[in-house]
Amino acid sequence: MKIRSLSRLSTLVLLAALLPSGSAFAAWQLFWADEFDGTAVNAAHWTFDTGNGRGGWGNNELENYTSRAENAYVSNGLLHIVARKESFGGLSYTSARLKTKDLFSKTYGRFEFRAKLPQGQGYWPALWLMPQASAYGGWAASGEIDVMENKGSTPDTVLGTIHFGGRWPSNTFSHGPAYTFPSGDSVTNFHTYALEWTTNSFKWYVDNQLYETQSSWWSSGGPYPAPFDQPFYIIMNLAVGGKFGGDPDARTAFPGEVVVDYVRVYDDAPARP
Repeated sequence: MKIRSLSRLSTLVLLAALLPSGSAFAAWQLFWADEFDGTAVNAAHWTFDTGNGRGGWGNNELENYTSRAENAYVSNGLLHIVARKESFGGLSYTSARLKTKDLFSKTYGRFEFRAKLPQGQGYWPALWLMPQASAYGGWAASGEIDVMENKGSTPDTVLGTIHFGGRWPSNTFSHGPAYTFPSGDSVTNFHTYALEWTTNSFKWYVDNQLYETQSSWWSSGGPYPAPFDQPFYIIMNLAVGGKFGGDPDARTAFPGEVVVDYVRVYDDAPARP
């Protein structure tokens, strides 16, 4: 549901009504958003990672990320991130990876987006957060927060994960059980994915249903709650192949796309006694 020409009071009332019952806060203040209502990707909000990141971005991914309209475009209030099977820059697939680095970052809050995802072996869509500054050292000593990721071969499940510990290879990660959609539903329909991040916990939601909570982590670079006490920026991408879900097979249909209705970030407004 888009929020456009509402007053600030009306917006806050609406957001309070939409809050999940397990939320840590009684109200949220809309802090930053992209509703994708323009005619192109908003350059004030997003830049692009391009290329293959020194051999598949550390994950053996197969795509060449581009900033072309063929791989990322806005139309009718929706962002389309499109993976294509095509020869480009010496690789056999293209896609897009958008980020808010150096444009927007935040510590704590509710990070939410509404999207539908492709189905097919080898697709790896994700919305995730990375540290604006690596205050505690290289990955993953300064952390990584995965709001949502999915294996295209299992369209009925999504996963939320945090990465932390020491610098690779002394890093670790933690996630709870995956969220499983009810029978007949899947990531190929629009759903709202959200993460609520506070000083000592992460909570993951699908359509306002809480399915995972994490409160234990550490960093070799500083005391708890490091590394998750620093500003993080947003990344949205659709990878092809890699370690997480494997490579495409003969049944994988191309092109595939992530279609995003909105991305919103809320500031915490603690409940008053």
